[in-house]
This record gives sequence, C-alpha cells and structure tokens, in this order.
Amino acid sequence: MKESQLVRGLGEQIVERLREDIFSGKIAEGERLREIDLAKRFAVSRGPIREAIQQLTWEGIVEADRNKGAIVSTSAPNEISELIIPLRCTIEKYAVRLFFDSLTEEDFLLWDNILEKMKLACEAKDFALISEHDIAFHRALVNRSHSPDLLAIWSSIVSRVRRHFRESHLKYTKPVQIYEEHLPIIDALKNKSLADTLQVIEDHIE
Repeated sequence: MKESQLVRGLGEQIVERLREDIFSGKIAEGERLREIDLAKRFAVSRGPIREAIQQLTWEGIVEADRNKGAIVSTSAPNEISELIIPLRCTIEKYAVRLFFDSLTEEDFLLWDNILEKMKLACEAKDFALISEHDIAFHRALVNRSHSPDLLAIWSSIVSRVRRHFRESHLKYTKPVQIYEEHLPIIDALKNKSLADTLQVIEDHIE
C-alpha cells in the first residue's frame, strides 16, 4: 500500500473518531480542538489533525473562531430543530432511494453490527454510546448512497440536532427500546419494500 493511502486512511479514522466523540457529547459543544493535544492523543503529526479538522469544518461540525481557533459547533435551538429534523428525514429517504436496488449482504452485516453495539450500549444504559451508535447507524445509511455531497449535508444537519438525540434518549425508561425502534428499518430493507422502508424511516425520525 502506498504511503499516501496509509496517510489518507489514518486521516479518515481520525475524522470518524472525532465525529463520533462530538456527536455523542464526549467532546462538548463550544470546546476548542487543539491540534497539539489531538496529535498526542492519536500519536500522529499535526498534519493529519489539521486535515481532519478541515473536513469536520466542511461538514459544519466544527467552526473556525478568529480568537479560539477550531471549536465544536453548537446545537440549534429547539425551534430551529423542528425545521431541521424534517430535512434530515428527507435526506435519509433520498439516500435509501439511491441505493435500494443495489443492496448486498455486506450492507446488512454492517448495519447489524452497528445495531448490536447499540443494543449493548442500551443494556449498559450508556447514553453517550447509545447516541454514538444511533447516529452511526443513520450515517451508514446515508453513506451507502456513495454521495459525498449528500453525506456532508446530512452531517451538517445532524451536527445541529445532536443534542436532540441525547435528550430524546434520556426520556426512555427502558433504553433497549431505542435499539428495538431501529429494527423495523432493517426488516423493511430485507423485505425489499421501498415504500415500507421510506415510511418506517419517516415514522422513526419524525
């Protein structure tokens, strides 16, 4: 494997880890992302860290502050969330339409793996991990469309409503219900019913 491919792969892993930490709340809104600290954490030079921050900035998850540098963007207020959530639903349904006719066993293995991790997090009542895997599952659906632009738009939207994920999860007296509510999406996909899948996604999100 070429060195450039190794660097790119490492950078993608750093982006994914930081994205998950931000979406789950492990890295708080408004927190500054210091290149030197992240370089130590991931045991890399500052170059890959800088590129990762640029990617997250492009996705709207991180924003540049003239005085503080790169900081984690804040969630939208509730009244704006009410507008954003239907947009998220539209994007996920559109993504499903793009890949529905080319589903593979590998797709279901990936989604099942994420949901199994979500189930374990629910059983442990680890709400940070539940949020992380919840967002990871929906991100995987959008990512399957193989549309970088669509994924970037989705990431920007979810960045604005990530607090909504965490707050909605805390309302469950039995967290395992969060996992169970995702199963109909997989069932509809396996049954190869596009109409049912789109309806389940709409009901699930809205």
